[in-house]
Amino acid sequence: MSVEKPTLSQLQEIVFDLGMELSEERLGIFHAMMDGAVASYRVIDAMPDDKPVVRYPRTPGYQPGPEENQYNAWYVKSVVKGAESGPLKGKTVAVKDNVCLAGVPMMNGSSTLEGYVPDVDATIVTRILDAGGTIVGKAHCEHFCLSGGSHTNSAGPVHNPYRYGYSAGGSSSGSGALVGAGEVEMAIGGDQGGSIRMPASWCGAYGMKGTHGLVPYTGVMPIEATIDHVGPITTNVADNALLLEVLAGADGLDPRQYNVRVDRYSAALGRGVAGLRIGVLLEGFNHDNSEPDVDAKVRAAADRLRALGAVVEDVSVPMHKDGPAIWTAIAIEGLQAQMMNGNGMGFNWKGLYTTSLLDAHANWRARANELSPSLKLCMIAGTYFMDDYRGHFYAKAQNLSRVLCAAYDDALSRYDLLLTPTQPMKATPIPPSNAPLALWVGRALEMVNNTCPFDVTGHPAMSLPCGMSNGLPIGLQLIGKHYAESTIYRAAHAFEQSGDWHNF
Repeated sequence: MSVEKPTLSQLQEIVFDLGMELSEERLGIFHAMMDGAVASYRVIDAMPDDKPVVRYPRTPGYQPGPEENQYNAWYVKSVVKGAESGPLKGKTVAVKDNVCLAGVPMMNGSSTLEGYVPDVDATIVTRILDAGGTIVGKAHCEHFCLSGGSHTNSAGPVHNPYRYGYSAGGSSSGSGALVGAGEVEMAIGGDQGGSIRMPASWCGAYGMKGTHGLVPYTGVMPIEATIDHVGPITTNVADNALLLEVLAGADGLDPRQYNVRVDRYSAALGRGVAGLRIGVLLEGFNHDNSEPDVDAKVRAAADRLRALGAVVEDVSVPMHKDGPAIWTAIAIEGLQAQMMNGNGMGFNWKGLYTTSLLDAHANWRARANELSPSLKLCMIAGTYFMDDYRGHFYAKAQNLSRVLCAAYDDALSRYDLLLTPTQPMKATPIPPSNAPLALWVGRALEMVNNTCPFDVTGHPAMSLPCGMSNGLPIGLQLIGKHYAESTIYRAAHAFEQSGDWHNF
């Protein structure tokens, strides 16, 4: 792109917006002194960008019609075959549509990004392909991932595979639905408030949000770097552990990664739960919107783990109830600063910037009316608190996140795992397109009580199905110490092997 020097009138507007007053003479002097900066920008413009090489051939694919997209879970079907051998050979993987897959369209649930085609593969895409996996397409997700329901995508709602017309959970709605329906064995989800675990819970799948930074976020469209996570949703625990083994580890390009510790997660399977100490987090139950059958099924699951040999006791972490408030300030101000004002990339970090995505996403300003109501609410609130309160509460919430983390760590010093319902309720009906605004937005944000605090603190947390009620799955959440994913897998596998969860 050409780099142009601003006109005097453009410079005057900038000066006014910055609250400065400059005489016409001084404005002209500043205008002349910009020549050096503009020359530097022209040098950068002439240089090639430093982007990872795309190695595996693929086609743009196609958007499937209703006959092969029963739940509206697919955005694009495109087969990308990986290496001839590797731990994922023979496995099919769907990728959430906020993940860059070079040459294949990506809209991240929003009409304002429709038509964008990435020019890079996310690190996790390369790792899946290097491991022999076959990527079979992009799964629909919620509008810029700002919903725990599955009704905000610009292409229409994603339906629950257990009951059409009900939510699949979000924001990784398509990933959860495709795995729950058995259309793929594995899928990639993203999680800033519960968006791996919530669709896993409502679709009867296994979803792991690893420790913050364990899986590189490079090449995935961010919301807010301090709560961004990406990870596996699968049909069983063994595949989940296997996929995490492939995904995990530093890539040198993601500022979220620091002192990353990986493990052979598959080695934890089959070890049973004898001797494990599990704390049933009291504040995870009896929310105002909790359904009694959900709490009862999760309590019964805790009893099953006790019968398998674990020590299972109630534990109280009172600050868990404050977790959603802390998360709210970080999420809404952070997303407005990084994802929206910062065009999806933001500033002040080292790593791989996906410049093509930055350019494409900047178009939202010309089409802001098309943004989803849940995103609009977060943007309006985030802008208000940044402008009128100087970002004070974002900063204080980040400080309080350390206190919240310490509260969980204190409980985890006495227990190997904590246990809660993943969500307070079962899947809810998808609101109609003409639903009142309060219902539409409420269905997007009402279910994050038990999931979002662990995005703030970065603890690993996994949802696993623990029973059915009224024909809908119920999810159990296990939370571990930082980088103790293997302990979670150990307990999850023992629970999975204890019987068919559909009958629990």
